[in-house]
Amino acid sequence: MKLKSALLGAAAAFVLAPAAHAERGSDGDVKILYYQAVSTLNAYLSSGTKDVEAGSLVLEPLAGFDQDGNLFPRLVESIPTVENGGVAADLTSITWKLKPGLLWSDGTPLTSADVKFTWEYCTADGGGCAQGAKYEGVKSVDTPDDLTVVVNFEGPKPYPYQPFTGGTAPILQKAQFANCLGAAASTCTEQNSKPIGTGPFMVTDFKVNDVVTMAANPNYRDPAKPAFATVTLKGGGDALAAASAVMETGEFDYAWNTQINPEQQTQMEAGGKGKFVNAFGTLVERIEINMTDPSADLAEGERSTIKHPHPILSEPKVRAALSMAIDRQALVDVGYGGAARPTCNLVPAPAYQASDNTGCLTQDIEGAKKLLAEAGWTDSDGDGIVDKDGKKLTIVYQTTVNPVRQDFQALVKGWWNEIGVEVELKSIDPGVFFGGDAASPDTFQKFYADVEMYANNFDGTDAEPYMAQYLCDKIPGPDNQWQGENVNRFCDPAYDAMAKELSTTNGIEARGALVKKMNDALTKDSNVIIPLADRGRFSAQSNALGGFVMNSWDAELWNAQDWYRVK
Repeated sequence: MKLKSALLGAAAAFVLAPAAHAERGSDGDVKILYYQAVSTLNAYLSSGTKDVEAGSLVLEPLAGFDQDGNLFPRLVESIPTVENGGVAADLTSITWKLKPGLLWSDGTPLTSADVKFTWEYCTADGGGCAQGAKYEGVKSVDTPDDLTVVVNFEGPKPYPYQPFTGGTAPILQKAQFANCLGAAASTCTEQNSKPIGTGPFMVTDFKVNDVVTMAANPNYRDPAKPAFATVTLKGGGDALAAASAVMETGEFDYAWNTQINPEQQTQMEAGGKGKFVNAFGTLVERIEINMTDPSADLAEGERSTIKHPHPILSEPKVRAALSMAIDRQALVDVGYGGAARPTCNLVPAPAYQASDNTGCLTQDIEGAKKLLAEAGWTDSDGDGIVDKDGKKLTIVYQTTVNPVRQDFQALVKGWWNEIGVEVELKSIDPGVFFGGDAASPDTFQKFYADVEMYANNFDGTDAEPYMAQYLCDKIPGPDNQWQGENVNRFCDPAYDAMAKELSTTNGIEARGALVKKMNDALTKDSNVIIPLADRGRFSAQSNALGGFVMNSWDAELWNAQDWYRVK
């Protein structure tokens, strides 16, 4: 059995274009702004994109995804395939060959033992790994020599490129993290703040939720890169101020995720100091429905756990009504303009995986009211809020502090009010919301609210690890330090069975059909996820920054080694 070349996603050796600079560190400091402040540089302890991206300047996977979604080698000599012997003919293993001579930033050699340890770290008992879905189905990792890594799967794995690829699955140094396994992972403050890596930069200082400073890695494998001697990565503020810092004041070279409305985009571009860069991929702004009870009346450790189903949102018709009441095109028009498009799908791309699911695109207020009435929710006392068995339909709707998201909240609240739902809005600092701190009550994994809104996506073009996030065993809770990926606590044996089938399904069409079914199970069939907008990645780049290439399939900072100062 051979793996189809289409399924490999053009997984062939990829060579980056030569950078425009010729000497490491010759271009001074590059200033980067993430208004969602960075809380850790260890991607395995945070599902927050801002943490994954910041860490990608230091920590690298074996292979990454380019701007077209193609897999290319970073720490390995080539991409394994069935044709070159790197993927077993029965698809039960993949063999990676490390480039010889690679060094960590501390000057010690990178070996296969570090790669194996990374898998052990993410799958250790008693710990919580925010990227556990990347290692789903891995039976063992063998290291026959210092440069060879053999990943063995529990069965045939038609898409074997999940482990150790993309910004969410970097390699950790065994020597540095050896004492950080399991429950100790979150206690390793020094390691998580200053990881030793193989990337173009290394950390010199990290003030949590404030600023990260880095210097060019003296042991980076290309002696001419990076062009910048240092990095200042500042966190905090808001999207509007971040965009202005690049586009108007010129204080920063790059600002990530500049979610501002179309009018503000036009005004800022007129200043001539920079440009907005945009690329569509799989980034979907959505509302996640909490399937468990977040009530503060429950004991800590039992709130938002599967011990207690949600008393209202467990009803399918209530969830469906919430989705039907939303005008997604109005949200896009107000918040993004041409930088987004309305969607009913969690997986909007590539086309072979995108479900023909458009029913939610037409708002239906009256239909939503009818569904609630069918479920027994009526306004018995005439106060405008529907009730049932003496209980009002009241929900807490949380998201991050962001002008576009607050606009979305206001609009959605208005539509939900129209159908008789009382809504309390809550806005949380994004650095806290996406921070992954197990002690915080305000992380999106803890989900101490009824519904929450955010966006994320997945590395590369194959959705298998993304869909595996919604398995029953990926639910966040106290036993995994609230690090599971299944934040809405959806649990369905039929869905788990589809995920298992996907992991062994070959052929791009067959895999795409399964992803569509799983997408529909989460969206139109159950409405545990309410997609709103297929967002393009949208950031601000200074005219003084050269070499930046927007990437919607991996970390946006994926080619920072090639950035340079435009003279």
